[in-house]
Amino acid sequence: MEINNFNAYCDQFDRASHELELEENLAKLLKYPDRELSVELPLIRDDGSLMMLHGYRIQHNNARGPFKGGLRFHPRVDIDEIRALSALMTFKTALVDIPFGGGKGGIQVDPKELSSRELEQLTRKFVRAISPIIGVQTDIPAPDVNTNAQIMAWFMDEYSQTHGYTPGIVTGKPISLGGSRGREAATGYGVSIILREIAKYRGIPLEDATIVIQGLGNVGSWAAQNLHQAGCRVIAVSDHEGGILDPEGIDIPSLLEYKRENGSIHGFAKTKTIDQGTLLCTPCDFLIPAALGGIIHKMNANSLQCKMVVEAANGPTTPTADEILRNKNIPVIPDILANAGGVIASYYEWVQNLQRHYWEEEEVNNKLEKKLVDALYEVIALAHSREELSYRTAAFMLAINRVADAVAIRGRLT
Repeated sequence: MEINNFNAYCDQFDRASHELELEENLAKLLKYPDRELSVELPLIRDDGSLMMLHGYRIQHNNARGPFKGGLRFHPRVDIDEIRALSALMTFKTALVDIPFGGGKGGIQVDPKELSSRELEQLTRKFVRAISPIIGVQTDIPAPDVNTNAQIMAWFMDEYSQTHGYTPGIVTGKPISLGGSRGREAATGYGVSIILREIAKYRGIPLEDATIVIQGLGNVGSWAAQNLHQAGCRVIAVSDHEGGILDPEGIDIPSLLEYKRENGSIHGFAKTKTIDQGTLLCTPCDFLIPAALGGIIHKMNANSLQCKMVVEAANGPTTPTADEILRNKNIPVIPDILANAGGVIASYYEWVQNLQRHYWEEEEVNNKLEKKLVDALYEVIALAHSREELSYRTAAFMLAINRVADAVAIRGRLT
């Protein structure tokens, strides 16, 4: 299986920069990160033993604004993955036209193996380790895989111990600590907006459209709820234990309640148990990969039977799989567009923190929807203005061009 890493990102970047006929030195400057920080994190376990963990914060480009990007706690975290994700954040923020650059961070750890005390201490140690390179106008982290509002609260509190009350240092916080209404649901909500609009554009009726969602974490859960409410039939979903299928449509509210009570979707009534491979190849209108990267690859892409892929996860489709899907006439809405709702809402949270003035959820959602819809139709217009241009390449072209303009105007090539 191909690995989703910095090389996969470079393939995407090179295709778009070639289409743009970007000057070679400028392309090199935009492709690679500005700064990479690797830290060692000693954690005293509850049993008194010492655990050494690796952490990273990578800052890709800040020509358009402060570095912005999530923190993930996962055993598969490595510097190559964080490099790729930091770059994707640069172009994601540029594509939806918010004034941020791109960064990413993470710790190579399985948080499920840590107690609450251990997780809090690890978070605080990480804040202290990266604090020299972050700041409200410098680099603003956020939640990502296996991190949540509670971890962001610990992050903000630790940073505020030495810098004074600083809610704007991190986004995705609890409402009571300066978080934004609508932020928790924003990424999944954004996925549903993008799917709704692309369905409308391509003439696929949303009512009764069939949906398969791989990954029922925060993003997948909110996308499932919104699409269920819109009249779609969510026919298959999966979590860490496997998948379930009901061709008639799964009762999503009941499923999410079942998951909260049981910790898994396994055994949900009136559904058939299936494995992840079967789920990805289930015939449907829209396939939404909403977990980790590299899930659609050269070994399974030929077996996909969806009409379209909407990438809710970061980097779920490898470059080879992209080509296979293209040859099968299965369009892919790329991650830097499909899951951008989260960073848009994070931007609004940051703005509210700076102003010390907070908005109602309806205002957040309305602003978020406009940003996403505008970006989608810009991508569609560019993709259809040239023959054989994918939505992914069109999205990268728009984003790279905006970052390139900022770099050139700042004089960073001199």
